[in-house]
Amino acid sequence: MKNASEKLKNCYESVAGKITVTPGIGIVLGSGLGGYADRMDVRTEIRYEDIEGFPVSTVKGHNGRYLFGTLNGREVVMMQGRVHYYEGYEMSDVVLPVRLMGMMGVKAVVLTNAAGGMNPAHHPGILMMITDHIASFVPSPLRGPNIDELGLRFPDMSHVYDPALQEKIRQAAKDLDLHLYEGVYLQHPGPNFETPAEIRAYRSLGADAVGMSTACEAVALNHMGVKVCGISCITNLCAGMNKKPLTHEEVQETADLVAESFQGLLTKLVSVI
Repeated sequence: MKNASEKLKNCYESVAGKITVTPGIGIVLGSGLGGYADRMDVRTEIRYEDIEGFPVSTVKGHNGRYLFGTLNGREVVMMQGRVHYYEGYEMSDVVLPVRLMGMMGVKAVVLTNAAGGMNPAHHPGILMMITDHIASFVPSPLRGPNIDELGLRFPDMSHVYDPALQEKIRQAAKDLDLHLYEGVYLQHPGPNFETPAEIRAYRSLGADAVGMSTACEAVALNHMGVKVCGISCITNLCAGMNKKPLTHEEVQETADLVAESFQGLLTKLVSVI
């Protein structure tokens, strides 16, 4: 297997000459947010499949491309679709796309996702700002030889989600008169949904929402010194909290219903980061 550092450098070299803006902000569009790209003045599109050695998403609803352009006067790069650990990729491949954003010069990344709610105070259709995460149930993206040019061997994770960016999200939500929940996100390996017993265990650990992405990306970006914030769309109640069987279609449908308010919050946030 090609060394993760070498693979990252090769991917960067293959896209560097195609980038027409200098993006300071990165946005990872999760389930239900793919259409947000329509709000962007797109200058350049690079499909994942056109980058040699780059992981390609196999999940329906994840287009799989970088979009470069401007949004609210800010130069931005968007990831329209991500790859997941459950698709069979090594964790170093799962975080390669966001690491590549960091190498492009991005200073702050907004991570978004669809997640299951396990806090009794939550309900489908709300937005939750991620204040912290639990990633102990998936391999660390920093496992293996350290990429010294990216960061330290043993990076501190006391503030993975930047406090200043969190405050800007709060203010953006307030300006939009949008009720914003806050909580701890837990990354589950997937692709199966969690069992009721697992949900009870996760709740006892202090988690409010669960999904199959995001935390590993936040760790990799924090390692690089890139500021991170995260927002989850709570699309369903977790196993044991709802009598209906969980389905990916339900997740997608709820995410689509909340897309307008989610997009409005992102647009407001981009203008103040």
